[in-house]
Amino acid sequence: MPLSVAALRRRLPLLLVLGLSLALSFTLIAARLVITRQLLFVFLLWNLFLAAIPFGLSAALHLATRPPGARLLLPIGLVWLLFFPNAPYLITDLFHLEPRPGVPYWYDLALIMSCAWNGLMLAFASLLDMHTLVRQRLGFWAGWGFATAALGLSAFGVYLGRFLRYNSWDVLSNPFTLFYDILNRIQHPFTYPRTWGVTVVFWAFLLIAYATVRLLGPGREPGATDTR
Repeated sequence: MPLSVAALRRRLPLLLVLGLSLALSFTLIAARLVITRQLLFVFLLWNLFLAAIPFGLSAALHLATRPPGARLLLPIGLVWLLFFPNAPYLITDLFHLEPRPGVPYWYDLALIMSCAWNGLMLAFASLLDMHTLVRQRLGFWAGWGFATAALGLSAFGVYLGRFLRYNSWDVLSNPFTLFYDILNRIQHPFTYPRTWGVTVVFWAFLLIAYATVRLLGPGREPGATDTR
């Protein structure tokens, strides 16, 4: 899929800032590893890699020389949706924050917050691309409907990952157990109040945060047209 050079040049400032932000997270994790000789937060590198997958997919679609057709957009969109919850999931890594010997508490706070911030920014940058693609084809309201649904499913995915310890690979490696747990919670919502409490609260937070980020961009709303 050939990429548009002009569109790539316009995106370079964003890629640079995201790269610097990710480099800060990598540096904080590496420095902690050197100081403590403990692998405690190295798993965050894997989480950041998973968070970058949907951004890479959406950026490739957005930077394509020609708008992708439905035959390409639908399968890539499904893979994107499967991996998208990995980005906002990084917020929940704040659960790991507690005072530990060898490193100041504020350092671990900065480390985890840096990773959580990168997860959110990768999520929103990726969703902006997908939102734009849907809006260009189906209109303003369809674009926002897609974004709202994607964030809702992502919030549910965050719950599945944090509390039930599922990940994106379980769709292939453990589909029946995953499907049973999801269906059980849909059929008996009042039996699992935490499921829907986490989902609704995170959905509201992500939707408001995304709308804020989108509106901060000049000319993004309402009815702005994207040029490539």
